[in-house]
Amino acid sequence: MKTNTLDFDAQALREKILDLAMRGKLVPQDPNDEPASVLLEKIKAEKEQLIKEKKIKKSKPLAPITDDEKPFDIPDSWEWVRLGDVINLISGRDIPKKFHLASKSKDSVPYITGASNITENGEIHISEWIDSPSVVVSKGTIILSVKGTIGKIAELNVEKAHIARQIMGIDNAFGLSKEYEKFFLESYIQELKNKAKSMIPGISRDDLLMAEFPLPPLSEQSRIAAKIAQLFALLRKVESSTQQYAKLQTLLKSKVLDLAMRGKLVEQDPHDEPASVLLKKIKAEKEQLIKEGKIKKSKPLPPITDDEKPFDIPNGWEWVRLGDIGAWAAGATPSRKHSEYYGGDIPWLKTGDLNDGIVEETSEKITELGVKNSSVKINKPGNILIAMYGATIGKLGIVGKKELVTNQACCGCTPYKGIYNQYLFYYLLSSRKRLINLGSGGAQPNISKQKIEKFAFPLPPQSEQSRVTAKIEQLLPFLGKVEFSAEQ
Repeated sequence: MKTNTLDFDAQALREKILDLAMRGKLVPQDPNDEPASVLLEKIKAEKEQLIKEKKIKKSKPLAPITDDEKPFDIPDSWEWVRLGDVINLISGRDIPKKFHLASKSKDSVPYITGASNITENGEIHISEWIDSPSVVVSKGTIILSVKGTIGKIAELNVEKAHIARQIMGIDNAFGLSKEYEKFFLESYIQELKNKAKSMIPGISRDDLLMAEFPLPPLSEQSRIAAKIAQLFALLRKVESSTQQYAKLQTLLKSKVLDLAMRGKLVEQDPHDEPASVLLKKIKAEKEQLIKEGKIKKSKPLPPITDDEKPFDIPNGWEWVRLGDIGAWAAGATPSRKHSEYYGGDIPWLKTGDLNDGIVEETSEKITELGVKNSSVKINKPGNILIAMYGATIGKLGIVGKKELVTNQACCGCTPYKGIYNQYLFYYLLSSRKRLINLGSGGAQPNISKQKIEKFAFPLPPQSEQSRVTAKIEQLLPFLGKVEFSAEQ
């Protein structure tokens, strides 16, 4: 069944908008605009005047852009230039730590040390000051992180600041649209990252100065920047709506499961055989399996106290322990010292393979020899799997068409007759947060096989388990594909 969804790749859309903008395809050209060639002459004259006034240093002429370097076609009124031809680039310089100040003083200036000073929203966070700045940039300068985390961009919003060598400043001395420059840099970030050198990624002055810059007429720069800003604002609204929609979906899914496990999702049928009778059948089945040597006899689990019951259930249901309704077994890892234990055709599941759904494939396989020489347990199709610790704690799976074995971080359950595996799966999904909380307290949360077996389980009559599961699966698709997190 097809359902409506607001899922979309916002970052890909941003990149597409920037790409169209830099190609001159986001807004129409105006034949009355003064062409970029005239703007270039003005920039050249302004640059010469600033050099004459010793406000900027004279630099070596940059090589013209060849046809092979032009990454795409641009409109006739535009020009391909080196970024260094139209900006004044300021390299930062580090100040020894002993000269840093933790708070502002009378003569100090903010010290921007690197990408950590630039937020994801393009705002500047100041945490240090210095008294003797040497590389000062003024308010309105575009700053760009060029070492470590490359490509964070912001506009300086204080009167002046000193920048460290992890930062470069772009002084808007030549009358270009500052917003257009920032959007160009944003579109060029991946190229900059590709140029990064050394173990700690970094880009050089030349990487920026030699960048191919598509220069539109000045009026068009402003129109492009305004259109990008407008579209990005719309994207943010859609993102916000999507996030709210996703939260609502998750809440509704949780509510559906909660109602199901309380016996409030479907009506009870007075003709159903009560769960107490099902429990007697399970007890008899268990005794037979012990007699046949298929499972080991274990100590009886203690009765459930009223304090352990998290909610009320209908008449005809029973509170039991998970160990009462299935055989639980943790897995193992064959010795890695024996290569002959690995690379066979028996799926060996690690908890990262769990997907909160049916598991058909595993990332590794082992051999019959690996099975024989370890304590792995066979999980049959339909068995329920749960991660007991680690980053995936509480993650679930249902064994698909092939038998599989698991590592020691995963516990598998073979439900007894009369226990619908999907009902058990949905109960564990709805109880994930309680299960994880049960395992907290140590250095690493661990819900262990013993804790799982003692966990309380609301057991409906067998027929009602099927009706409840059918209703859940009827409703969930309408709520879209939202992952259940460990916080639920």
